[in-house]
Amino acid sequence: MSGQPNTRLADLFGLAGWSKGELARLVNRQAAAMGHPQLATDTSRVRRWIDMGEIPRDPVPRVLAALFTERLGRVVTIEDLGLVRHGRAGKRQGGGSAESPDGVPWAPERTAAVLTEFTGMDLMLNRRGLVGAGAALAAGSALSSAMHDWLHTDPALTADAPDLDHPLHADPAGFDRYEAAPIGSQEIEELERSVEVFRAWDAARGGGLQRKAVVGQLNEVGGMLAYRHPPHLQRRLWGVAANLAVLAGWMSHDVGLEPTAQKYFIIAAHAAREGGDRPRAGEALSRAARQMVHLGRPDDALDLMKLAQSGSGEEVLPRTKAMLCTVEAWAQASMGKGQAMRRTLGQAEDLFVSDKGDVPAPSWMQLFDEADLYGMQALSYRALAEFEPDAAVHAQYYADRALALRIDGRQRSKIFDYLSMASACFIADDPEQADRYARLALVSMGSNSSHRTWDRLRQMYRLTAQYSGYPKIQELREEIKLALPKTKGRGGANAQA
Repeated sequence: MSGQPNTRLADLFGLAGWSKGELARLVNRQAAAMGHPQLATDTSRVRRWIDMGEIPRDPVPRVLAALFTERLGRVVTIEDLGLVRHGRAGKRQGGGSAESPDGVPWAPERTAAVLTEFTGMDLMLNRRGLVGAGAALAAGSALSSAMHDWLHTDPALTADAPDLDHPLHADPAGFDRYEAAPIGSQEIEELERSVEVFRAWDAARGGGLQRKAVVGQLNEVGGMLAYRHPPHLQRRLWGVAANLAVLAGWMSHDVGLEPTAQKYFIIAAHAAREGGDRPRAGEALSRAARQMVHLGRPDDALDLMKLAQSGSGEEVLPRTKAMLCTVEAWAQASMGKGQAMRRTLGQAEDLFVSDKGDVPAPSWMQLFDEADLYGMQALSYRALAEFEPDAAVHAQYYADRALALRIDGRQRSKIFDYLSMASACFIADDPEQADRYARLALVSMGSNSSHRTWDRLRQMYRLTAQYSGYPKIQELREEIKLALPKTKGRGGANAQA
């Protein structure tokens, strides 16, 4: 017991609106439902957890996490509640700080535990039909400061897997001994193939329809990581975990679960580093940066991109560096920094053409091809056109090149290109062409589950106002209003993305 209030638990307790006596009764009831009928909690004990910083013994933290998750409609982990013991997590009691959000970086033995716990809670929200989007995102500067030194060092070999036989490292909240089992190379190959299937589906149809399947697969991998496999298998398994976590994050972002998405990107960075793949960790953080630009926070995105680029290590391929540069350029453009954006896009082009392909690209980079390079250039110039209207011509040029190269199976990217082109045409005073591309996007969006495409459509819709006197554009405006989902506002709806 620290003697100091657990502010994280207190804050969430206040949001939940329970009395201390009510929470005690709920803990007893939930514990019994989870197979612990002997547990007996009372009001005074709840008071000690909140006011005195007492950390209850297992299974109480797990029970509390489940209760708060259901009550608040978003994933609440043991870390979020400030209920991780010093011996397990290697972090200060109270569960993090403004400088170290959610206690990141996690101690090596906690990565698989956090992964398993978070995915389990996420699946619980899915089963019960709750939304899961009510938390705030950590600032890019806070994440970058907390994770900088950690990402720039290599993990110790002993951290390849948790040592469940060590009394300080065993964490029943995070691992399920009964379900987890050691696996071999054949099972890992099957998991790697499943990642490719999920990735292709996401690119074609958006993240909404397969998100639960990806989270469930990631939860299973978390259990597998509870065993100490041979080093070469353990590294591959961490790689699968990183790839699935990025997909889970991207799919969550795609359907508007922004804090959940950010958590998955951070989990992915941890998993990639545990597997010794620092370029993958950098790419995961670049996803978090893209999320920030989409939500109208390009300054946070630039903080994250500095970490992603510097922490990717010396093994990062030129094409990966090019991709990272395009994300940085989009953030710069969204802040009106045209000169910096042009310089960064020039670096991206040089890096892209310098990649001779003599080293095979990792699976997670194979979707970044020439079409994507042009698509990101179009998006950057389209964002800059809000500040420099003459940039719209360049956005049209790159969007046209991207669309000429788009292949079947990348429908979401094609929708974004259509919308970049339509927006650029409106800014360039070409409503006839804008109408054409806007309708191509609108026709394609019905079969796609990506909320981000609707966010981008809302941004384009704003540009139609000055042409509402044109009968064809007025008709387009009416069609868009009828098509837009009737949902509460998202941060991305007001962003330039």
